[in-house]
Amino acid sequence: MAVLLHPLATEKALNMVDRNNIISYVVDYRSTKTEIKKEFEETFAVKVAQVNTSMSIKNVKKAFIKLKPEFKATDVARKLKLV
Repeated sequence: MAVLLHPLATEKALNMVDRNNIISYVVDYRSTKTEIKKEFEETFAVKVAQVNTSMSIKNVKKAFIKLKPEFKATDVARKLKLV
């Protein structure tokens, strides 16, 4: 099962990259925080400090992935071509 679907490229999501070292991602609605963390770390070779999720009314699950201080979210955003 593919947990990570696609990154969020909204203005608010891009501000969180710069200010809070957080990457926002749309994920499979059945995925858990542990699965999201594991797949993100394997895909981007970074360490995750925390994962927060939220569900919308339309069954879209968003994950807010905070990276550990030694890793930069802007580097991941460049790989995803968000910045």
